[in-house]
Amino acid sequence: MSASSVTPQSRYLTCEGREIHFMDWPAAPGTTDHGTVIAWHGLARTGRDMDALAVHLSALGYRVVCPDTIGRGLSEWSPEPKREYCLAFYAQLARSLADQLGLAQFHWVGTSMGGAIGMVAADGPLRGRIQRLVLNDVGPQLAAPAIERIRSYAGNPASFATVSELEQYFRTIYKPYGFLSDAQWTLLTESSVRRLPEGRVTPHYDPAMVTQFTEHPADYDRWPEYDRIDIPVLCLRGAESDLLLADTAEQMRDRGPRALVVTIAGCGHAPALNVPEQLLLVSRFLAGQ
Repeated sequence: MSASSVTPQSRYLTCEGREIHFMDWPAAPGTTDHGTVIAWHGLARTGRDMDALAVHLSALGYRVVCPDTIGRGLSEWSPEPKREYCLAFYAQLARSLADQLGLAQFHWVGTSMGGAIGMVAADGPLRGRIQRLVLNDVGPQLAAPAIERIRSYAGNPASFATVSELEQYFRTIYKPYGFLSDAQWTLLTESSVRRLPEGRVTPHYDPAMVTQFTEHPADYDRWPEYDRIDIPVLCLRGAESDLLLADTAEQMRDRGPRALVVTIAGCGHAPALNVPEQLLLVSRFLAGQ
C-alpha cells in the first residue's frame, strides 16, 4: 500500500489444479538475504493488502510472496466451493506454492484467515518449513458473533454504480483496520473490485467462499493444532477486536508455542500492517529480536 524501491512481479502458478495469483516482491538490491516471507491476507481480501509490509520487509532483505487465496483477487474461483473453500485446502495450496517456488524454509505472516491457514499449515503440510509465524488478530478460537458479522457482509456483497461509492463502503466496513491514508484506501478498493455484467461494481471475491462456514462449521476451532506448534509465534491483537477476544489471546500466551502477544491500540479486526509501529513489530520478530 505504498511506493517501493523494488518492483514486484505479478505471477501465476497452478496449485492443486487451480490457478493461484501472487505478488512476488524481491529483496531490495544490496541487502543481505534474509530468506522468504509468505504473507497471506484475510477472508474477503487480497494479497495486495500486504503491499506496505512487503515494501518494508523487502528493504530489509526479505523476499515477500503475497498470494490471493482461491476465489479472491486474481486467483481462480473454485468449481467445487463446498470442498475447496476451507483451511485444509488452502494449506494444501500453500504447500504447492512453496514447493513450486523451491522454498525449503520461510516465515509466515497471516492476517485473520491467513493466520489460520498458517496455523493449519505449520502443524500439517508445512510442518518443519515455517520458521516463524505471525498471527494478525487471529487465534485458535474466534468469537461467534464476529464470525456472523463477517459472514453477513461477505456472503452478500453489495454492489455500487461507481468505484468511489465502493471505496466509501470499504472505508465503513474496514474502519477497524485503523489508519489508512487516502492513497491506501484507493489501492485497497482498486485491488479488490470487479464489474458485474450490468456494469455495477462489487468486491472482487467469489461469494460462495462463505460456504466455508456452513460446510466446515468448526474450521476455525484450532486449539489442537495450535498446541502442537513448536516454533516462535507473534500474535498481534487489535485492542478493539471483536474476533480475537482478550481472554483467548491470554490463553495463547500460556499454551502451545506460548505466543508473544502484543495489543495494537486504535485498531479492531484487523490491524492493517501499514504503519511503522506494526511493521517494526513484525520485522523485529522475524529477525529474532
